[in-house]
Amino acid sequence: MRGRGHTNGMEQRTNIKFCFKLVKTAAETVEMTRQLYGDNCLSCAQIFRWYARFKRGVETIEGEARPGRPFSVRNEGLIAKVRERIQKERCATVRMMADEFGVNRETIRQILVEDFGKRKVASRFVPHSLSDDQRHERVQYAKDIIKTASRNKNLWNSIVAEDETWCFRYDPTTKRQSAEWKSPASPKGK
Repeated sequence: MRGRGHTNGMEQRTNIKFCFKLVKTAAETVEMTRQLYGDNCLSCAQIFRWYARFKRGVETIEGEARPGRPFSVRNEGLIAKVRERIQKERCATVRMMADEFGVNRETIRQILVEDFGKRKVASRFVPHSLSDDQRHERVQYAKDIIKTASRNKNLWNSIVAEDETWCFRYDPTTKRQSAEWKSPASPKGK
C-alpha cells in the first residue's frame, strides 16, 4: 500500500469497515483512526474513499487491482535494452524509452543514472569565443552586406524586422531536444 508507511493498511481498512457497521460517520471514523494510528494513519481522503466503498455495499477490504505498468521491472534484460538504445541514440528521452519498453520513467532514470552513471547534458548554442575562421567569415558576411547595400539603394526597405529581432536562420532543434546522455568519461562537447 502506498503512502506514509502504511504497514497496517489492511488492519486500518478493517477498522474503517467496523466503524461503518457501527453507523459512525466518515468524519468520526477519520478522527478515531487518527487517534489509534497517529502518524501511520491513512490519509483523510483514503479513509473517506474506503468509507464510501463500504457504503456502496462493497464487503471486501482488499484493494482493487490497478491497471497499468508495474512500479518497477528493473532487471538485466531491461538494463541491456536501455544500454543498446542509448548507444544508438544519445538524445533519447526517458519518456521515449519508458514508452518503448513498457516501464515507468523512474525505472529508466534509475538505470541511466545509477547503473550507467549518465547525466543529461545540453549542448551550447552560442560559442563563448570565436575561432579565427569564424571571425573571418563574419567579417566577410558584413562586407558582402555592405557591398550589396551600396549597389541596391532599396535593400534596407526590403528587410523586415519585428521587435528589433532579426531571424538569421531557423533551427528546429531545441536545447532540450539536443541534450544527450553522457557519462563522466565522455569527452567534453565542443
